[in-house]
Amino acid sequence: MAVYIKNTTFLSIALAGFLIFSLNAYKLNSNNKKISLKEIKPTKFIESPKEKEQTTIKDTKNLFDESSKAKNNIKYTEQIVIVKKGETFLRILDNFNFENKKKFEIINSINKIFDLRDLNVNQKIIFLVNDKKIVKQIIVELDYKTNLVVDLDSNINVIKKELETFSDFESKEYFITNSLYSDGINNNIPNPILIKLIQLFSFDLDFQRDILKDTQVSVSYEKIFTENKTKFYFGDIQYARVTIKNNTLEYFKFLTDDGYVDYFNRKGKNVKKSILKTPLDGARLSSTYGMRKHPISGFNKMHKGIDFAAPKGTPVYAGGNGVIEMAGRNGGYGNYIRIRHNNEYKTAYAHLSGFKKGISKGVRVSQGEVIGYVGSTGRSTGPHLHYEIIYQNKQINPLTLKLPSGKILEGEELERFKKNYKMILANHLNNLFE
Repeated sequence: MAVYIKNTTFLSIALAGFLIFSLNAYKLNSNNKKISLKEIKPTKFIESPKEKEQTTIKDTKNLFDESSKAKNNIKYTEQIVIVKKGETFLRILDNFNFENKKKFEIINSINKIFDLRDLNVNQKIIFLVNDKKIVKQIIVELDYKTNLVVDLDSNINVIKKELETFSDFESKEYFITNSLYSDGINNNIPNPILIKLIQLFSFDLDFQRDILKDTQVSVSYEKIFTENKTKFYFGDIQYARVTIKNNTLEYFKFLTDDGYVDYFNRKGKNVKKSILKTPLDGARLSSTYGMRKHPISGFNKMHKGIDFAAPKGTPVYAGGNGVIEMAGRNGGYGNYIRIRHNNEYKTAYAHLSGFKKGISKGVRVSQGEVIGYVGSTGRSTGPHLHYEIIYQNKQINPLTLKLPSGKILEGEELERFKKNYKMILANHLNNLFE
């Protein structure tokens, strides 16, 4: 009985305590807004202004990178145009989506740097076109190592870009059984090199009489490669040797102190004579130096030069190293060039049909370089070259003149040449037998 009363008392106390706690809780909730579990949200952390700015910059940079990446990934179609005879640059632009005003803006911009009238037949022009058929860039290949780049992405920007080039050297050796030229072709020597080889040895050899069977020819020449182009070009002959029985003619390329590229033997003597007596190939002597009846006036008159009959357009070569003293119209001479070779000698070329591009007063030329073309301008009865050699400002007879030899190297220039030729010879032999 005592145990029962004890337990009953404990339960009564506990029940009274629970009722008091419930009453207080009800009063508290009645004085405040009720909160449900659905209204409870996770805590949000507020960024500081500095943190927010950094985040914005980072996001912008990402967007810029994506934009640049997208721009760089744009693919351009390369459309190549080969200039045809009589075709102008304006006509070429007509094939693309340009407004007339834009065409003339492009042409005027290019002409400030390059005269578009000088475009040659078969010259290559590249148009870069985007997927909307809009031309973004024009590339004109001026020569094997120079491009004219016309950027049309925003404003018109025209520059000449010199492409990176590098050289390799090739050496060949063969025996003549027929002729220097035909056997050279059979031994895979490039045609431009064979022509230079013949010109080089023409000062000392008569190719019809001097060349014997089993004459040995040895040559080293330059091959020039240009960045991003598969096609290569042939440069200068570096070394050339012709051996006829016990007689050897051997020449090395050398840049002289006065800036001319020329060829010398091991002793430093120039292969060339100072002035050519015949400055063109395949010509026929049609009129000699001296008194003659002029074919147009009919009067006897001193003919102060010699005439070579040749087809119109035949290339005319510089008779020697020198500087162009005059290039232009000169009365009865028609188109006329005069070259000053030194203080005593000059040469003159008359009745030309035209001048080679780049030939003008003050330009330096090398012996054998093309300077113009046979024509019939001025007082002339037909295509021919009138050629004069002038000594101390007086015309002299080129055919009877005993011309002085070319330059002979001396002193420090000779020592520099010796080091140079030994290197050329070593490279040649290494190429032959590697």
